[in-house]
Amino acid sequence: MDLNRYADELQRQLATAAAAGGDDARELAARLTAPLDAAARLVLLSALSDAAGEISAELAPGSVDVRLRGGSPEFVVTAPAAQAGPAALAAPAAPATPAAPASAQVEAEAGATTRTTLRLPDHLKAQAELAAARDGVSVNTWLVRAVAAAVERPPGRAAEPAGSEQRANSRVTGWVR
Repeated sequence: MDLNRYADELQRQLATAAAAGGDDARELAARLTAPLDAAARLVLLSALSDAAGEISAELAPGSVDVRLRGGSPEFVVTAPAAQAGPAALAAPAAPATPAAPASAQVEAEAGATTRTTLRLPDHLKAQAELAAARDGVSVNTWLVRAVAAAVERPPGRAAEPAGSEQRANSRVTGWVR
């Protein structure tokens, strides 16, 4: 996405407003153009990031992320995984991500989202950031998926550590002293 046209339009509007104030105002506007250009780009990037976060909350478990490439923002859309049939379950093409519960999908489609402040210990936040980066999604999207997976777990069933299915089927033999 090219931000130049938005920054140029802001400069044009600043020049138009300054023209009404005379020569001193036009000169001041010309001196402010460069610093305001950088500030306007940062504000635009912030707005795009916030919009992507809100869209991701609506798309959960899908996501929209804003990434900077060569100084220009680009949107990366990760669509929610489609409901897979038995053939797809036998040979998954990509790592499985937990699907949002049907009730959460209905609420998300209805626009019912809530902003929540979550305080995490630094080491846990770092682990969540790494996991989100590994999955190619934002931390917000990763957390939404994790919460959706946790609330979908049957009552009374504890969370299983990663790889527990493999350990349950493995056999250990040997001597113990």
